[in-house]
Amino acid sequence: MKPTLVLVAHGTRDPAGVALLADLAEAVAARSRLRVRLAFADVLGPSVAQTLSTTVGPAIVVPAFLSSGYHVRTDIPAQLLLGRRPRTPVTEPFGPDPRLAAVLAQRLGEAGRRPGDAIVLAAAGSSDPDARAEVHTVAGLLRDRLGGPGAGPITVAYAATAEPAVDDAVAALRAAGHRRVAVASWLLAPGLFQRRLHASGADAVASPLGLHPFVVDILLERYQAELSRLRADRTSPAVP
Repeated sequence: MKPTLVLVAHGTRDPAGVALLADLAEAVAARSRLRVRLAFADVLGPSVAQTLSTTVGPAIVVPAFLSSGYHVRTDIPAQLLLGRRPRTPVTEPFGPDPRLAAVLAQRLGEAGRRPGDAIVLAAAGSSDPDARAEVHTVAGLLRDRLGGPGAGPITVAYAATAEPAVDDAVAALRAAGHRRVAVASWLLAPGLFQRRLHASGADAVASPLGLHPFVVDILLERYQAELSRLRADRTSPAVP
């Protein structure tokens, strides 16, 4: 029997966000026919520790986080200890991926982005410099996707923790002479941070990545890569 996939997301008090994350877990289960359990790293329960402590058999934790910040590097490992499952493998989060840049471009189009619009790539924010660097890498991927004659600039901003704030970035682009500004949402689900994007004063605000098939693809790829690694470790000859 394959290990249970424990999908870990950041919690939200927004019912729409909670519903989307539950739907995402169901989509992963339906695509893979794996046992999938949803846990939360913050705000809501069940926690990762609670979920692992009631999971029978092996598990693989798959963080549904867009970058490798505090929750992935510190909080989730601490939860493994609390759940008395310290050796449970944890995959990498989404990270920069050209497929997700394609989703960002699609969501911008759905929101009414026009050629030539200045774009703010809005992320949740992190105190981790590596996580912030990943957001800038995503901005480069989005620039490659939308680039061409007449393409507007793309700048990075944050809904919390880091600077510049999204509304400040929108205002700065307007002050620089850009007539229209669109915000690309580097968020997974609706919630407080997405509402801050809508309050930024931009002309168009994209929806979060949500239930796009590429999101499901990447989560399952992370799980399968870790499962393959575990199987390879079990079959490798012992090193003398």
